[in-house]
Amino acid sequence: MEHKALFLDRDGVINHDPGDYTVSLEEFIILPTVIEALQLARSKGYLIFVITNQGGIAKGLYTHETVHEIHNFLLRTCQEAGVEINHIFYSPHHPEFGNSLTRKPERLLMERAIARYRIDPTQSVMIGDRERDIQCAAQVGVKGILIPANSALIDAVETLA
Repeated sequence: MEHKALFLDRDGVINHDPGDYTVSLEEFIILPTVIEALQLARSKGYLIFVITNQGGIAKGLYTHETVHEIHNFLLRTCQEAGVEINHIFYSPHHPEFGNSLTRKPERLLMERAIARYRIDPTQSVMIGDRERDIQCAAQVGVKGILIPANSALIDAVETLA
């Protein structure tokens, strides 16, 4: 059986995007409707994935360890609210330091999720706050929904079947 999935960008969709980089756990502030939106998506039968570019690693602004600390906090917070994020995929690359097929708008991270978790792209959705999120989704046949940065995720999730 193939599953339907909700793919989410991180900065600006799940947490407040300060406009440059979220460089520490102290700067990682989950947006107000995110937990409720994830609970709703789960109740609609979606697996949940985060697909995020973390080019600040390539730029030396923060480390893989910092990203893991932030992601572990996010996973714990969600788990405490009774909702599971199936997997968080991130790309540590930045175009100023070389190209990578993992960095959105490229599709490798979404392809990994689709293959590993037996996802049906035609039933799945990507919600992001940048055009590259939507371009990435389109490359694998997933519908994209573009939302304003730091807006209420629940508004977009309520529209899902």
